[in-house]
Amino acid sequence: MYTIELQPEELRLLRSALGSYLQAFGHNEADVVQAAKTLLLKLPEPVEVKAS
Repeated sequence: MYTIELQPEELRLLRSALGSYLQAFGHNEADVVQAAKTLLLKLPEPVEVKAS
């Protein structure tokens, strides 16, 4: 198991990139599509950090 720490903006970028991949390129590789969907389900929603 690996652990990475992401800033909220990095998490949003990762979720967006995986979503874009699934929309644009994922229709031919069923195993990769399933792996990407599984990964997306593991990612938490980004938490908004309020500026003070």
